[in-house]
Amino acid sequence: MPSPFLDLLAAARPRLRPPVAVALGAPRLAADLVTTLGLPDTACYQMDLYQADRLRDDLRAIGAEAEVVTAADLWDLPARFQTVLYPSPPRGERELKRDVVEQAYHVLRPRGLLVVLSPVARDQFFPAVLKKVFGRVALTAGRSGTVLWGQRGDDRPRRRHEITFHVRPPGGPARSLVFKSRPGVFTYGRMDEGARGLIDVAEVRPGDRVADLGCGTGAVGVLAGLRAAPGGSVTFVDSNLRAVALAEENARANGLGDFRAVATATLEGLGAGRFDLALANPPYYAQQGVARLFVEGAKRLLRRGGRLYVVTKQADAVGEIVGEHFGEPHVELRRDYAVLAVKKR
Repeated sequence: MPSPFLDLLAAARPRLRPPVAVALGAPRLAADLVTTLGLPDTACYQMDLYQADRLRDDLRAIGAEAEVVTAADLWDLPARFQTVLYPSPPRGERELKRDVVEQAYHVLRPRGLLVVLSPVARDQFFPAVLKKVFGRVALTAGRSGTVLWGQRGDDRPRRRHEITFHVRPPGGPARSLVFKSRPGVFTYGRMDEGARGLIDVAEVRPGDRVADLGCGTGAVGVLAGLRAAPGGSVTFVDSNLRAVALAEENARANGLGDFRAVATATLEGLGAGRFDLALANPPYYAQQGVARLFVEGAKRLLRRGGRLYVVTKQADAVGEIVGEHFGEPHVELRRDYAVLAVKKR
């Protein structure tokens, strides 16, 4: 466990009462928190299936016991916890941090505590956030960071953090499409330039069966699906449960007819050779692990002659992966990104 969190947990430990929910946190950090707490009836919440699987592996490796629960929202868990422990990263999405604080309120028992471990000395962000939701906030600060806590009071309305954004389909109808986004899902509040470049370049034919790999809010898949109509279909795929829920909601709201949304960390069970087109916008922080997963998965999913399009800023590294499985890709530069295109032989 990083030493700042170890020190902060020691300061917070006297206030923690079971049952405890550990909200998010990197898998190994969450596992170490469970071990150090040593409290019965502890649950670990993750919204991503891949992270949840890693956490289960880490718990087994160190001989710790905790229930790992996956859901699109923390408040999908029952309101049975006496403590919610949130190990907040020093950097990261501020709106997701607000969202965790808001949702933690609703899974606590009356007078239960949210305890935030922030490795930021004299944290200036969380005091106002906790005060807005919990009414009162207490804290203790030291060299390792800040421990903050708030106690649940009376029931209060749930507030969902979300932003809508508009996308005008390239070469499509004049009206723009509206997409809902939420914290914790890729490109909160916008459609990123890589995704725009991907849909600009991709050849989508009427009747295409489309796989949107790593769908996020579903914007790429919806745009492709509207082009593939009539007769086409879209399968939205993501390991993030909140992303899958958003993609389904956005597809329905924008009039997509034939679609399904699938939560999976492995791309298994989607149907070998079922798809005509696979679209992928893998993240860059995973040392090409996700890019490799998408490319290898696309090879299984695509029929012979099916097309794969991958957008990236790391064309050489991702191009090598594509070349291993499909052969040399065609590369087209758009919006400061490279779109790699290849057919399955």
